[in-house]
Amino acid sequence: MKKYVLILTVVMIASLGFLSFQSDRREMPQIANNGSVKDLPLLNNEAFKRGEMLTFRMRYGIIEAGIATLAVTDEARDLGGRKTFHVVGIGKSQGAFDWFFKVRDRYETYIDEKAIVPWLFVRRIQEGSYTCSQDYVFDHYKEKVNVGDNQIFDSGPNMQDMLSAFYNARTMDLSGAKPGDVYLVNTFVDKEIFPVKIKFIGRETITTALGTFKCLKFRPIIQKGRVFKHEEDLNVWISDDKNHIPILGQADVLVGSIKAELTGYSGLANPCAKVD
Repeated sequence: MKKYVLILTVVMIASLGFLSFQSDRREMPQIANNGSVKDLPLLNNEAFKRGEMLTFRMRYGIIEAGIATLAVTDEARDLGGRKTFHVVGIGKSQGAFDWFFKVRDRYETYIDEKAIVPWLFVRRIQEGSYTCSQDYVFDHYKEKVNVGDNQIFDSGPNMQDMLSAFYNARTMDLSGAKPGDVYLVNTFVDKEIFPVKIKFIGRETITTALGTFKCLKFRPIIQKGRVFKHEEDLNVWISDDKNHIPILGQADVLVGSIKAELTGYSGLANPCAKVD
């Protein structure tokens, strides 16, 4: 199952679905402010703001598999004296795909406004017969992750969850990116640290159903053989502007292909690099 989780992660979580804007009133964990142990960094974020929504269409081969929506809600919750961005995504398969592989997923993350690191990650997924429920509490002062049941793991500086990794990566300064440059985002997935590495391929102008966009093309560094035949089988195009939103994600796997295409956006922090 983890290999499919990896695919979804590197395609920028675009396999999520319908979004509910109702805030979840769950009891929030107590985050201790232990700033004297380890001060948090200050990261300049010009890429996103509250109210942003991104909508995608998912395809598996020629089958319309579902839609995907990611949003930064209007909520500004305080955790341990730190203001956070609340990001929510709910996944749902549709049409014929829903008949043989039903997906009902919900992801949430609370991201520190200043450091762009997660304090709380929530995952509730049903994918076919597979279900998973996770609540990860991050302590970035002590560099630990509490996954519940008295299990606490060492993490490291700037550790991300599956969803916050996408937003953290968007804040990177890519103005001087050169083909071959590799960018790293360390991500905590299923009780393990997974280093997501993506290679910059170059600048391209691509056309989708939404229009034509100037893009930066990236290729996640993958393991051949288990899921992919070739290193170039997974590619992501993001907008060549300060927003760095995914325009297109495409993965050719051993048993078909997965495609995520941007179909709508609103509430962006900056003008989008749309040509027409």
